[in-house]
Amino acid sequence: MAIPIYRTAVPFLLVMLISVSCKEHLGSPYVQTLLRIKELLNSPPYLSSWKTGMDFCNSEPTATLTVVCYDKTITQLHIVGDFGAPRFPMNFSIESFVGTLVRLPSLKVLTLVSLGLWGPLPSKFMRLSSLEILNLTSNFFEGQIPPTIASLQHLQTLILDSNNFTGRLPDSLGSLSALAVLNLRNNSLYGSLPHSLGDLEALRVLVLSSNNFSGDVPDLSSLTNLQVLNLENNALGPRFPIVGQKVERIVLRNNRFSFSIPEKVQTYNQLKFFDISLNRFVGPFPVSMFSLPSIAYLNIAENKLTGMLSESLPCNDDLYYVNFTANLLTGKLPRCLLSGSSKRVVLYAENCLATGDENQQPISFCKNEALAVGILPHSNKQKQASKVILALSICGGVTVGVILVSAFYLIVKNFLAKRAAQKSQPRLSEDNASTAYTSKILKDARYITQAMKIGGLGLPSYRTFSLEELEEATNNFHSSTLIGEGSRGQMYRGQLRDGSYVAIRCPKLRRNHTTQHFMPHIEFISKLRHQHLVSALGHCFEYHLDDSSVSRVFLVFAYVQNGTLRSWTSERRRQKLSWAQRIAAATGVAKGIQFLHTGIVPGIFANNIKITDVLLDQNLVAKISGYNLPLLSDNMEKYSLQNFFRGSKELKKARAKHQDKLDIYDFGVILLELITGKPINSRNEEDAVKDEMNASITSDDSSRRSLVDRAVRNTCSGESARTMIGICCRCLLKDPAERPSIEDVVWNLQFAAQVQDASQSSDGSPISPLQSSRMKPIITK
Repeated sequence: MAIPIYRTAVPFLLVMLISVSCKEHLGSPYVQTLLRIKELLNSPPYLSSWKTGMDFCNSEPTATLTVVCYDKTITQLHIVGDFGAPRFPMNFSIESFVGTLVRLPSLKVLTLVSLGLWGPLPSKFMRLSSLEILNLTSNFFEGQIPPTIASLQHLQTLILDSNNFTGRLPDSLGSLSALAVLNLRNNSLYGSLPHSLGDLEALRVLVLSSNNFSGDVPDLSSLTNLQVLNLENNALGPRFPIVGQKVERIVLRNNRFSFSIPEKVQTYNQLKFFDISLNRFVGPFPVSMFSLPSIAYLNIAENKLTGMLSESLPCNDDLYYVNFTANLLTGKLPRCLLSGSSKRVVLYAENCLATGDENQQPISFCKNEALAVGILPHSNKQKQASKVILALSICGGVTVGVILVSAFYLIVKNFLAKRAAQKSQPRLSEDNASTAYTSKILKDARYITQAMKIGGLGLPSYRTFSLEELEEATNNFHSSTLIGEGSRGQMYRGQLRDGSYVAIRCPKLRRNHTTQHFMPHIEFISKLRHQHLVSALGHCFEYHLDDSSVSRVFLVFAYVQNGTLRSWTSERRRQKLSWAQRIAAATGVAKGIQFLHTGIVPGIFANNIKITDVLLDQNLVAKISGYNLPLLSDNMEKYSLQNFFRGSKELKKARAKHQDKLDIYDFGVILLELITGKPINSRNEEDAVKDEMNASITSDDSSRRSLVDRAVRNTCSGESARTMIGICCRCLLKDPAERPSIEDVVWNLQFAAQVQDASQSSDGSPISPLQSSRMKPIITK
């Protein structure tokens, strides 16, 4: 492996600087400072030569200790301890050490390597304003890199590798205009890289490997002097970094890059070392990289790069290491890789090459894998393809024009025919509904009601998750994260990298389908966003390797952490919901059902909602989690793409069959528990409580109050209880046609809340909805 430039440049610079004989003697204050440094470092053996009266400036430099003087001041101090030196004891004070160090204000080069120093980097360190080279490698410095480091405006080399620095990289680093070497390898830094890195125009070496950085690499094309870019062992990606033409070394090993290798890489004529292994790069591998003028090391192993190799491909004679193991390459191994130096290493297993080796895959495997990651066949005849595309575009334009004229003619003709016959507009049948539309129609605003737009406020944007994100969030779907399992699949609890918790649902699929089949349903689910629904935050597809069909679907929901509605009303606990909070929870559930029925097209009915399907968030806002998702196997046909052309007819059809009244009945059962505080676990319990409520309608106020949960009985108003019991009984009527609409339910619940509030401040109360023309008489069993 090639030796990085900064490891050779710094020692060479050191030798040149110390070769000048320094005849002057230090003043007493500087001598006392060096002896104090020795004392604070517990007088290690490598400082045994430092004694009072010693001529520090003319001492013989060694590999562990060097002092360089100029004009009776110290300009360089190099102290290198034993490799793997332990951390200093707890009584060590980094503040005292740095406080002593800054008494050498003329320091231009400071090297403190493997000394066991620990603690945060003190702000007083920035008093060494003349520093040009700072090397604190292999210590135990911790905390954030202070933003005030930007005050060291003369800094040309900053090496802080192999410490315990954490936090984000300070944006202020971009103001170090003279910085040529930046090495922060092997720390615990995280977050995205600051865009200010692109302002370091003098930078030649950038080493950020073995940290926890994530996100895209900022544009580094303005760093025209950059020669070394090492980002190994992070979580960066997905786009390939943009760098200048002088780059000699690119190391992106073990990250999350997943886009293609840009064509510009083929023009990096000074590139010697190229390692992008252990990523997810896709698309064609630029085979011309074998013959780049300076290339010596090439490692693209364990990606999903495609392309056909040929025996006649040329190679650079200096290429000593080539590894393209575990990709999707086809063709034959280039002869130049086999006929070169005997010291050349060539690794090519787990591709689809015609080598006759047992360690190759069949060609069908590479083709299927390429399809699974969305790689389309690539044509080398770009000019010919451009002509074909141009021709098709012209033909397509003409065709579209003809279609538009024909469509206009047919529309006018149809309109005149219907007007003449005085017939109503014919219904659109399922047979005539086209299934050729893409998911774009689901994004059209006219298919999503205003109620839905208002209900989704405050939710994060819907997005696609990677499988690696979900595996990381659930510890590879460990059994300890499983929070539910049923006939419709499993539910896991996970924590994303930003600290937020999610619920990940993996529905059971009856058959395999392509991504195109699932996308209309995914688009529909992404629109199910309301403050009283546990809304989906995103999805993830996992693919079969053999036919690129979807093997598993993961739906990611917001995690609601405050338990079920039953746990706050019908179970033993110290704190229960007040009467007003129960009305608010019931209203939230009703509004969620109203959204499922009327807020989207087509509506979602027969949701079989139970009180255990209603969750409460940190503000005790009710959210429905157990509604019918279009992606569930038994709903795939019901929510086919044809349904999206029916508009309000779907709701009329559902109401004609009383599908919407099934949810009204289930809501009535939830009201039973909210009012009585008794868990309803069987049909017999349900009927018994319902009979008591029906009987109380014609009884006095005290009889009705006796049905209310003892925990809130003394705080609920009589009119509020009467309204709640009345709407509950109507929701539970046997005849679905007699049950109230969801709009009536919401209106009555809001009235119950209003009279409850009024009872605290007024003797009078508004007119009861039970006496209004909106309400039908209560029918007892």
